[in-house]
Amino acid sequence: MNRQVLTVDLKDDPAAIAAYREHHLRVWPEVVESLRRAGVRHMNIHLHGRRLVMIVDLDDGLDFRRVFTTHLASSPRVAEWERLMKSLQQPVPDAAAGEWWALMESVFSLDGNEPIVARATDRSSRQP
Repeated sequence: MNRQVLTVDLKDDPAAIAAYREHHLRVWPEVVESLRRAGVRHMNIHLHGRRLVMIVDLDDGLDFRRVFTTHLASSPRVAEWERLMKSLQQPVPDAAAGEWWALMESVFSLDGNEPIVARATDRSSRQP
């Protein structure tokens, strides 16, 4: 399993935040099916204020950019959902140019009995 953690902000608008929450109470079935077909095994989205954090587990060997590109292109209905969600969001302030959901750097993980300290990555070398 390949875990990625990404972040994006919701717009600074209580109505946008409420709409985002409401939509995610009833995610369209086509969206869920498309994510699974694209290789997403688990996905959680957490909210703190306006900041969203998405934890996504992909099949081994899959790149999250490719997975989400495949997902977006899977059907007009999925594209409609993604446009709707994007209308409620904005990139985090330090996102790379062209990056919407920004990839977060792993700095620590407690796995089993021993902590695992992740190697620092150079964010400037990331591709959007």
